[in-house]
Amino acid sequence: MAAGRCFHQVFRLSVSAGGAAAGRTGIRRSSGAAAQHAAGPWRLLGAACVQRLAVISEERRPMEGRFSELMHQMELERSLMSDHELRLLDDKKKLKRRQAVDYDSEEEDDEDRDQDIILTQDLEDAWEQRRKLFHTQPRVQGDVDVRVERPDRWLTEPLVLLTQQEVGADKLWLLPQTPWEAGETLKTTAQRALSSTPGLEMQTVFLGSAPCGLYKYRLPRAVRGSEGVTGVKVFFFKAVLRGALPPPGPSSIWARKSELKDYLKPSYLDKIRPFLLDL
Repeated sequence: MAAGRCFHQVFRLSVSAGGAAAGRTGIRRSSGAAAQHAAGPWRLLGAACVQRLAVISEERRPMEGRFSELMHQMELERSLMSDHELRLLDDKKKLKRRQAVDYDSEEEDDEDRDQDIILTQDLEDAWEQRRKLFHTQPRVQGDVDVRVERPDRWLTEPLVLLTQQEVGADKLWLLPQTPWEAGETLKTTAQRALSSTPGLEMQTVFLGSAPCGLYKYRLPRAVRGSEGVTGVKVFFFKAVLRGALPPPGPSSIWARKSELKDYLKPSYLDKIRPFLLDL
């Protein structure tokens, strides 16, 4: 009987302790759910990372120049004669035959008898004159390259489109972005960010329908309470410029990859740097 009473008391103590623990756990869960509900939703934005790819190739480095010369020499040594080289040999034979002492024009074919020999060297001289009339455009455009609002600057490097936007009381350089609206996809939001930016008239191709990056930040406590949102999530979509280069915009610039640090915040730049194309 004593053993039974002891077991009964131990059982009652364990039940009461378990109930108190459950009550404390329930209070925590309720407070956690209330805090999560009070935190509110996130504001979604769609942004377009538009790049103008390189238009011309870069200058060759010394090692690349030597390698190109080596490959050209190997190709020349292993290749067959071209039509120009075969004609050169044929012209030498004809010229040597006509300069012979016992040359008889009657032995020539009707086609070759009345045809003057145009030496290959004469052809090469004519080609050289035509080559001198062709002038290439300079790779460095001087005053054009320093004007960041022009999309035709630095043709050897890809450029990224940035627009100046108001974020709170500040004006920041960002990728073109706009808030998401109900009923549209985030890709449509990014496309609308481009079309709604003043002065941007251009054709672009979006690379896929899924975002290639995400940047998020929390709003100050005062703004959270007044607007009922926790923070902002920006979804990036990759796009490239197609067709003719657009005219300079009033509030947009085209920055090189090395220049982005001068316009973007470090945390923002770290999120877009991984998906920038080096083409």
